[in-house]
Formats: sequence, structure tokens, C-alpha cells
Amino acid sequence: MDRIEILNELKKVLAPYTENKEMLDGINEETDLIKDLKINSANLVDIIIDAEAQYNIEIDFDSAEKMFTVGNCIDVISGKINHSA
Repeated sequence: MDRIEILNELKKVLAPYTENKEMLDGINEETDLIKDLKINSANLVDIIIDAEAQYNIEIDFDSAEKMFTVGNCIDVISGKINHSA
């Protein structure tokens, strides 16, 4: 799974937690989950759980701490997918 495929799936994971759904259309790897997408920090755990289910991976605490931008999320997810393959 390449970065673009991960990004497209990640949009689906983020959608329920994003205040302004139109913001998802313009996200890129620099997009900050809290500042740009206005995702409540309490929902970050839910996003991690949903990402684990979506990609059939386990995200450990150290990796979860890095998931504050879309690019970081893609890095973590990609690393976990490639590690389990």
C-alpha cells in the first residue's frame, strides 16, 4: 500500500472526528490533526483505534505519540503495514 492509498483510507478514518468535512479535501502530509482539522485531542485515541482496525495493525504507545500530522500518521501506518507483511 503506497502513501496515496494510505492517505485516501486515512481520510475515511478522520472524517467522523473532523469538524469541517471540506477540510479533508485539501489535506496533505503537513496537515496538523488538531490545529488544521480541528480534531479534539480526546478523539486522537479513537482515531488510533479506528486506524488499527482499518489497516489491521497494532499501534504502540511510542508510535501513537508521533501521530500529530497526516504525514506522521502515514509514516506510522506504512511502517506497521510493511513490518507485518
